[in-house]
Amino acid sequence: MSDRIPTREEQDGDGEVRYRMLYESEDKVYIRHIRGIYTRIRKYTGLPLLLAFFFIPWLNIDGHQAVHFDLPARKFHILWTTFGPQDGFLLAWLLIIAAFALFAITTWLGRVWCGFTCPQTVWTLMFIWAERVCEGDRAKRMKLDQAPWSVEKLLRKGGTHTIWLLISLATALAFVGYFYGIRDLVVDLATFSAHPQGVFWVGLFTFATYMNAGFMREQVCKYMCPYARFQSVMYDKDTLAVYYDTRRGEARGPRKKGTDYKAEGMGDCIDCYWCVQVCPVDIDIRDGMQYECINCGLCVDACNSVMDKMEYPRGLIRFTSEDELETGKTQFARPRLFGYAAVLLLMIGLLAFQVVDRSPVQAEVLRDRGTQMYRLSRGMVQNVYRVKITNMDQRPHEFEVQIEGKEGYDYSLRMQRGVRFAPGEIYSIPIRVSVPREQLKEAKHDIDIVIRAKDAPELEDRHRTVFIGPK
Repeated sequence: MSDRIPTREEQDGDGEVRYRMLYESEDKVYIRHIRGIYTRIRKYTGLPLLLAFFFIPWLNIDGHQAVHFDLPARKFHILWTTFGPQDGFLLAWLLIIAAFALFAITTWLGRVWCGFTCPQTVWTLMFIWAERVCEGDRAKRMKLDQAPWSVEKLLRKGGTHTIWLLISLATALAFVGYFYGIRDLVVDLATFSAHPQGVFWVGLFTFATYMNAGFMREQVCKYMCPYARFQSVMYDKDTLAVYYDTRRGEARGPRKKGTDYKAEGMGDCIDCYWCVQVCPVDIDIRDGMQYECINCGLCVDACNSVMDKMEYPRGLIRFTSEDELETGKTQFARPRLFGYAAVLLLMIGLLAFQVVDRSPVQAEVLRDRGTQMYRLSRGMVQNVYRVKITNMDQRPHEFEVQIEGKEGYDYSLRMQRGVRFAPGEIYSIPIRVSVPREQLKEAKHDIDIVIRAKDAPELEDRHRTVFIGPK
């Protein structure tokens, strides 16, 4: 079988079919440094996320790390709330909301997530910044790579890779710190007493960050990211994305400033290739919409700067829609977008209600498997249950158990003395519920077992179970 797949067939004049590989190793992409409005926007969107990622683990709230996913203890501390495994449905809600938010944003603004806030893009641009600091701008980096090894080249390359490794290590420490505990992790690593698993994950994420942002870069977006493959399903003719205005730009070609290029049948594009030189995924936006495009807007900034120098109107490459290019108008209010927004708002409201309505007391009631269905003792019918109580509050509490059942029955409860639960502690206690035999009119009936904090009566949870007696 041939290892070549005709992903695009093109026939030359002699009728020969040309083939392209599904994956082709490409030369290193040298990105030109540019300034513009979308470069500034990326700072305002990326910098707060970076600061939050690196510094949130160092914040303490109520004596614990602000965000700490304590997997061994099965406790997930998020700001002022502690979640447990039983709250897994909230994670499902959150993932569904994130998916619909992605669909809505993509339908409206295209792949702006990829271009402005995706970690792959943010970290890649940080690594490119390190290259520019140590090796210079695009032309100098290309010249340095082509030059033979020397002391200067070794120092410059060494500086670049040192900064890369420091960024990668800081990234790994912050990420693993969300699970290990950032203060414990740093101290344990510094004193060589860290758990081997912690060392392994720090090393793995350091290596992954170093490789992805330092070497793979656009290959991740082109060949590894699934989002690029199904994004076209969410696009429509009114989706805002980066487009090249073919009617205005063609025919392209170089010219001198001040010449009457219109008389020569030329468009506004001077074929300077700046839009290609600034592209992180190494595509030519003038070839039309391509799945690799991440809507970062760098080509827009580059083209606008060239248009300013040539004293041409801006917007030859711009964020616009297919409809606007064809008809001059974009329809922002459309059913598809409203549908995504309505579903998204509904799910956010339901999640907020679930979180607000969630009780800090979690309890489970199980019939004790080590006993019979019921016992007869001194004229009393007894059922044995095991109550599992989880204190999800941030304060310790002592809990009491009460029984609510059929009217006219005299219930008595036997259990061990109250136990004071620390925050996040799980405790299991057996209880015996008794009813005088002469009062039982049914073989089975429902009872409610109520668990309530003594010092905070509003903290309660109740479970309905069955009381079984003789026929």
